Amino acid sequence: MKLDKNFFSENIKTLIYALIIAVIIRSLLVQPFYIPSSSMEPTLLVGDRLFVTKYTYGYSKHSFPFSPPILNKRIMFSSPERGDVIVFKTPADNRTDYIKRLIGLPGDKIQFIDSNLYLNNSEILKSKINNKTTIFCGDKSVDVYRFEEKLSNGKKFHTVYLKDYTYQNSDVFTVPKDHYFFLGDNRDCSKDSRFLTSVGYVHKDNLVGKAQFIFFSSDKRIGSFIEFWKWHNSIRFNRTFNKIN
Repeated sequence: MKLDKNFFSENIKTLIYALIIAVIIRSLLVQPFYIPSSSMEPTLLVGDRLFVTKYTYGYSKHSFPFSPPILNKRIMFSSPERGDVIVFKTPADNRTDYIKRLIGLPGDKIQFIDSNLYLNNSEILKSKINNKTTIFCGDKSVDVYRFEEKLSNGKKFHTVYLKDYTYQNSDVFTVPKDHYFFLGDNRDCSKDSRFLTSVGYVHKDNLVGKAQFIFFSSDKRIGSFIEFWKWHNSIRFNRTFNKIN
């Protein structure tokens, strides 16, 4: 059988075009992520897969694979809202992807007093859901109190606290200009902005995108593609194949 002399060159071109399209979609539109840690339980479970929109907050160098130095500042910027679940690059190395909930905007003051979260000197309202929730903290299964918290803008979501409330009091965190303060919903088992040397305040240029919907969940009640819009429009939303912490 005689092969067309253009067979290989045409297929190589097709692969290159497909790669370019994939990079454009991944950089400018949506990117899949994989959840490897328990820091956002009960909102996000270990093994969940979700889509993150890249265009929601505009673009920086971290919008692109390997963070090439092609943008020296964020462009087409749109401010995130308090309560958003966001993927960002950790300031410590500008390489590792984390996913947390946005609590503090620039200029905000955040503090924990007797295990209660205060924002600008006002306590964040939380209502206990039950006393029997079991979640993971690393590889360990632990019993926690589960709460529904409500932010000042009306956003509601579920959080959990260990029954001995290991994180009880803190200094006042004052969020600098152009920075944000993030917390994990698994409050006593999350490395987040409270830990200034490893995460700390996150600059707006480090934002990667907004978590929009789960397309596969470890929670069998959620399932996969069929349920993602229900999740997106419910409190469960507040629950790649890149790994994020």
